[in-house]
Amino acid sequence: MSAPRPEDQSTPHALRAPLEAWLNQQNQTLLEEVIATWQDAMGRFRPDAALLEQLCQAAAPSLAPASEGLPPAFATALDLVEGATSQSDLLRRLLDGLSPLVERSALFILKQGLASLYAHRGFEANAPLKPGAVVPPSDLEAVIQGLGRSLRKKGPGYSALLSVLSSYEAGDLAILPLRHKRKAVALLLVDSGLRQKLDHPDLVRALVLAASASLASLASGKEEPSHPEPSPAATQSSAPTQMVPDPIEPHAAVDLDPKTRAAAERLARVLVGDVELYFPGKVAQARSQGNLYGLLRDELDRSRSTFVERFGEETESQHRIFTNTVLHLLCDDDVSKLGRAPWA
Repeated sequence: MSAPRPEDQSTPHALRAPLEAWLNQQNQTLLEEVIATWQDAMGRFRPDAALLEQLCQAAAPSLAPASEGLPPAFATALDLVEGATSQSDLLRRLLDGLSPLVERSALFILKQGLASLYAHRGFEANAPLKPGAVVPPSDLEAVIQGLGRSLRKKGPGYSALLSVLSSYEAGDLAILPLRHKRKAVALLLVDSGLRQKLDHPDLVRALVLAASASLASLASGKEEPSHPEPSPAATQSSAPTQMVPDPIEPHAAVDLDPKTRAAAERLARVLVGDVELYFPGKVAQARSQGNLYGLLRDELDRSRSTFVERFGEETESQHRIFTNTVLHLLCDDDVSKLGRAPWA
């Protein structure tokens, strides 16, 4: 059977292909013209002067200087902090300046791995509720070590500090570090008291930063008097547990809190135990021949630095917890086996 001839095909079918090709070409041309026109118009799409003027007038109230919206109490607080004449005076002024901005506030001095109440405002008159210092829980340690700018939620840290001051937990809180030479020397606790929220958490943080700057300035200037006269309010609120950190004034040697001693001894055993675990041959040699420090100088110095970083050089100097652990675990309590360690 022969193929159908062109003249046998229907006329509409024969016209369809060229018509579709022409329509597609026209659609493509029109689309390209539309895109080109749109791109050209977008290049000239700019607000005119009248529109800009209307926008400026509408936005004028919200573009006012931020300082106009700050409470006057914040400026007063800044003046108080900047006018401090000594480091202990600075701490009292910081709390006084915060009083109009927060319901309750308290300062805890960091010393030998402990947080001790220094002074407070707004809490019960009989605070502190219990003597002694607080061992910072892990969430406070993160703030102390600079792993967080502040603590803004309830947890072990807030509960530990609050236990010294009050039995009532507030709805909102902030715990911020006061720093000197990148080291946290104090913790500021503020909370909302009977209110639901802190009204000015950002202003509190700004004031703490200003206090840290003033602390550094005062530390680089003249030293404080040997026996500064405390104000009556500070004496009444902080006498039971007042402690002051190294950058603020010297601290007399005291016996370690039992919890702190237990924590220090535990860390020393872990550090010294690691040395024995990883270098059993050298430890055995030292036990029989002596000179442990000569054989493991770097490891022992590194472990001691870790201990001192956590509990302070003063703690080790006075109580020799790390040194005694080394002698007991690695030297069979024989000091002659240790060798000439500069810290022994």
